[in-house]
Amino acid sequence: MAIKNLGNAIKAINPDAEFICNEDILDNIQWINGTQPIAKADIEAKIIELDNADAANEQAQIDLKASAKAKLIAGEKLTEEEANVLVGV
Repeated sequence: MAIKNLGNAIKAINPDAEFICNEDILDNIQWINGTQPIAKADIEAKIIELDNADAANEQAQIDLKASAKAKLIAGEKLTEEEANVLVGV
């Protein structure tokens, strides 16, 4: 099963890591150019952390849109962040 944040997780742990990974599958990582392998458990933990952050960010955007819509309906002033999320900035 391909993992969405696999490369991001590796780079979050070691920004200098060099690796090849076919199909974003954890067991397919080949460490290259002398990169010290990162423990599978460490990568898995970082993937969970990044996935949770992505979910929180997605929910924050949903909440901002809902808040902006409610304010527009009520004729209230929007924050800059609410305005940006409505126009896709």
